[in-house]
Amino acid sequence: MLVRTARLFPFIISHHLHPSRTHSAGQAFRWSAAAASRGVRFMETEVPASNPPAASAESTADGTGQSATSSTGDQEKTPSVGLLPGETVVKEGKAAILFPSANEVFYNPVQEFNRDLTCAVITEFARELLAQRGVKVVVPGEQERVVVSLSEETNEAEAQAEEKNGSEEPAVKAAVGEKCEHGLRVLEGLAASGLRSVRFALEVPGLQSVTANDFSAKAAALIARNAQYNGVSHLLQASCRDASMLMYDMRGKKDRYDVIDLDPYGSPTSFLDAAVQAVSEGGLLCITCTDMAVMAGNSGETCYSKYGSVSIKAKYCHEMALRVILHSLDQRAGVYQRYIQPLLSVSVDFYIRVFVRVFTGQATVKNSASKQALVYNCVGCGAFHLQRMGRRTSNGKHMKYSAATGPPVGPECEHCGQRHQLGGPIWAESIHDLEFVQKVLSAVSGNPSRFGTSKRIEGVLSMVTEELEDVPLYYTVDNLSSTIHCNTPPLLQFRSALLHAGHRVSLSHACKNAIKTDAPPAAIWDIMRCWEKINPVKREKLSPTSPAFKILSTEPSFEACFTVREDANPQSRKRHLTRFQENPQAFWGPKARAKAGGGMSADLQDKRKKFQNKRKNQITDSSQLKTFPCKKFKQGTCTHGDECCYSHDLAQTNEQKIE
Repeated sequence: MLVRTARLFPFIISHHLHPSRTHSAGQAFRWSAAAASRGVRFMETEVPASNPPAASAESTADGTGQSATSSTGDQEKTPSVGLLPGETVVKEGKAAILFPSANEVFYNPVQEFNRDLTCAVITEFARELLAQRGVKVVVPGEQERVVVSLSEETNEAEAQAEEKNGSEEPAVKAAVGEKCEHGLRVLEGLAASGLRSVRFALEVPGLQSVTANDFSAKAAALIARNAQYNGVSHLLQASCRDASMLMYDMRGKKDRYDVIDLDPYGSPTSFLDAAVQAVSEGGLLCITCTDMAVMAGNSGETCYSKYGSVSIKAKYCHEMALRVILHSLDQRAGVYQRYIQPLLSVSVDFYIRVFVRVFTGQATVKNSASKQALVYNCVGCGAFHLQRMGRRTSNGKHMKYSAATGPPVGPECEHCGQRHQLGGPIWAESIHDLEFVQKVLSAVSGNPSRFGTSKRIEGVLSMVTEELEDVPLYYTVDNLSSTIHCNTPPLLQFRSALLHAGHRVSLSHACKNAIKTDAPPAAIWDIMRCWEKINPVKREKLSPTSPAFKILSTEPSFEACFTVREDANPQSRKRHLTRFQENPQAFWGPKARAKAGGGMSADLQDKRKKFQNKRKNQITDSSQLKTFPCKKFKQGTCTHGDECCYSHDLAQTNEQKIE
């Protein structure tokens, strides 16, 4: 399987195999490599072919295709690879990965959702693509899709069409774990342990080959052992190269990969240029970004240097991060007269994951400028406007391209009088292909035993299908209320008010209390003014220069109706689907970056606790506050005198410092 790139901290795997950390974006493991791996080397690891495990996707005892975790499943699976001293086996899905340590810091089970979703997306992509090649994929546990006509009368033309479609049933079938000559060629550029690639080989049907690449030669050897241990050596091969160089070498039309999966530590930007060239026509790119702090507005200048877009610290930052990476992908693809078509883009937990198809077409690439937009964000009230980078108009059979006109806002915000921030450019078109998402959703919900996180996948994808695809970014109800210092309206009432006003509205998978709507900011603030009349604030306490004072000084242009409508509550919410997952455990997020020589500081958790808590011993009795000096007393501004709960004895506090 594949081994990691040089810039991403290679790892050491000696005879004792010292891992260094879990890959934060979904890589199961991360090890550190010595400086000997600096040169770009290539190694195709040949592993003696072994028969697939008896507990294959089609022969599991329960018939679900799930890997057996019981002792019965272990007896059915008799790999020829033995465990080295200190090694354990980590199981996920159908894969069983040799693991050098039982320390849970090197494996992040939360990322199972990422890997499950990727397997589901690639399966549906293979179903579509291989159907054009005359191959039908067979998914374990999936029943035949039967379309029942409710009409008693069927005309002759429809009957002939059905008969014709039946006659064109693909004769070749592709099952999981079997090599398909006309199947997909998959590359995992940054494979580390190879867990993801092994799962592809065991769970995704219709594959011709899976190449798992990493920069560390010793990691490639472990990947090869994992391939043999899982009985997929006939499908999976380990490669030891720099990921970018490997993809550059495969740019030829006959050498390109059908699927490229990149899951790096942090930003994937250094690999995107090679990836958009090495993927086949109509191929699938699966990209993970874990540098959310950069993409969410904490470092706009760093975001621009990496992605060519300035991020803004706003409530919609998680969706903006998705649109930033899509803009970066489209910009890089356009250099080679290629363009992207997003299939699915999700922002979950501490990372984002995008699935896009890449096509070639000079005429379509010209539309790229009109698909990007700048964002004007008000720093006072949070109202935002989008400015397209280009404009295209249809002129009969021809398309006319011209520069966009703007800006869409004045020097100051018309609602609160504050200034605007300028962010972007970002991808302003749809970030999902709803038809494709619906296929993935149907497949997962119809076969829930296939993945361990099927319930959450169903919940997230259900929300995606309900989102307004032509409305970029969103507002949050709590931020709107905070701006004018009033009570927060119930979500259903606020959605109902927008619907009563004639606007469309939806939720967003990226934020729990988000509101996506085509209503202009003026209409949104009119609704908030009407809500404030029902729940008045103390206007005498508002500063005349505050956004709240300016917004509430204007009368609403219409009377909002807050009567709850039936269509205000989406189906995903009615069905109580698992849309947003709670923190599964303490310290479940990204782990520390790998270090040369492997291993991790034993007192890492202690350091985290030390920096997260201001005091080592939490104060439960207010009388204990007397041991801390009063800061206001030092400044001469404390008005509590002897009744102050903090100490006014400067001599005592100085003695404590000396001690």
